[in-house]
Amino acid sequence: MADESFMKSLFGGVVAESVVFPYPEPSRAEADEVHAVVEAFRRFATKSVDPAKIDRDAAIDPEILAGLREIGLMGLLVPKAYGGAGMKMTAYARLIQEIATTDGALAMTVAAHGSLAVGALTLFGSEELKARWLPRLATGELIGAFALAEVGAGSDAASIQTRAELAGDHYVLSGEKAWVTNGGIADVFVVFARTSPADEGAKPKLTAFLVQRGEGVSTGANEEKLGVRGVSTTALTLDHVVVPKSQVLGEAGRGFKVAMEVLTHARLSLASSCVGKGKRLLRMSVERVSERKAFGRNISEFGLVRDKIAQMASELFALESMTYLTTGLVDAGSSDFTVESAICKVFGSEVLWRIANEAAQIAGALGYMGTQPWERLLRDARIAMVYQGTNEILRCFIALSGMQGPGLEIEEVSKAMREPIKGFGLLSDFALRKARSALGRERLSRAHPMLSREAVAFEEYTGLLAKSIDNVLRRHGKNIAEMQYTQKRVADVAIDLYAIASVIARTSRAIERRGEEGSRREIDLTSVFVTSAKRRLHENLAAFEENDDELRKSIAQRTCTDGGYPLDVL
Repeated sequence: MADESFMKSLFGGVVAESVVFPYPEPSRAEADEVHAVVEAFRRFATKSVDPAKIDRDAAIDPEILAGLREIGLMGLLVPKAYGGAGMKMTAYARLIQEIATTDGALAMTVAAHGSLAVGALTLFGSEELKARWLPRLATGELIGAFALAEVGAGSDAASIQTRAELAGDHYVLSGEKAWVTNGGIADVFVVFARTSPADEGAKPKLTAFLVQRGEGVSTGANEEKLGVRGVSTTALTLDHVVVPKSQVLGEAGRGFKVAMEVLTHARLSLASSCVGKGKRLLRMSVERVSERKAFGRNISEFGLVRDKIAQMASELFALESMTYLTTGLVDAGSSDFTVESAICKVFGSEVLWRIANEAAQIAGALGYMGTQPWERLLRDARIAMVYQGTNEILRCFIALSGMQGPGLEIEEVSKAMREPIKGFGLLSDFALRKARSALGRERLSRAHPMLSREAVAFEEYTGLLAKSIDNVLRRHGKNIAEMQYTQKRVADVAIDLYAIASVIARTSRAIERRGEEGSRREIDLTSVFVTSAKRRLHENLAAFEENDDELRKSIAQRTCTDGGYPLDVL
């Protein structure tokens, strides 16, 4: 299991159900430890955290950060050997979820420190670096930040212009980073810089460095932002900063690998923060529909309002299920969860946005007022769709990563057909897989029998996805890298399938634990979510063959040429 990605297998039509069944759950001791910290944070937040004030002041009071240090929230992922809590990913994600329930800016500050800066040092730092820095990062004496993006290099890390010149036993870093979370309060920064010649091609070598605040290191003012205003978001300027070679994270020239692995882990805490914010918004919505009246009745009695609540609850259930399925895979030792993590981030950020929008709609005029929390929570929700990789980039990543296996298989089969004797074994394996696909679909045999309808839907659409991928790869070949309309459809199907697998696995476990009546909520939420997902799956799969992609490209091209919308009624 540790070396198998559920979703990458699924792209080839294979259901690796042993990866997701049984649905993971922490031990009693781990759960008790998490609940103790959750309760400590809740007591502190109730007494000391005012989210409206954080938003108004565009800053988090030092006293609040001191309180987080005392609770131990700054060292959750730091190994115990270095003075931290040494928590697993599920426990960490649950605590980020709890912080986000109170305030998004607070959660983002803690996660940028723990998921990104501490995460990079823990995963890629030398023993010397970890021994020197992790103990003080664990206590919160030092705050960490992650400096990857630049004004001209957001999702395109290859366009980074910050340079690191090797000079003997040290590097000299110069350049400017943008939108550094925790920039104004950080003591140490994980900085990515080019270490290859300036005229190197489209894929320069990047290197990750641990840089401490000091001579040549300066940060700008907190950026004015739409939401999460309390987060310190600044530019970081590096002016001939001397950094010893010993402070390279990972290998020199392999910084892209460092960034991708750190972000893969961090996206799970971002997804869990979306769970926390979504739960708060749903709770607020339920309270609002119970008190708001129209036409002499509570609006909770109206069908269209009930539909909003049901949709919010079912999508939140799916998000929570996939997030903690994935953290469970990490805790179990999975070595490849890149696609699953990206799916959690995309799905989580978009579910949160929909919930925030519907919650504001339910609130009515109050949802538009700056004196009420709905408006702030809607603004705070927006960042998740561009933070840690835009959802457009991640959809391309999900699709291309998933199709890499089937694509290689087709390429190998093509070569084998040209050399039939040498490729006999490969052709035999391929024929067996094709025969199995033709004789019957892959089964989700470990789903509880009560979920047979949902399991059958998952099986059918998994087979259709594999066939569609096979068709588009044969049609487009290597040009698939440029076919972003197709990539989006592939990614959207994959996202829904992972969500369905997650809710089936979770609800199957619930039924086994508590029986049908004790699991009625999970069963109903699974049914509603899968029904909605099936409609999306049908539409996306049909669009592989019948679509208006080229017309849309043409309209976009003409609109850009015209400089905007060129038509007027009068």
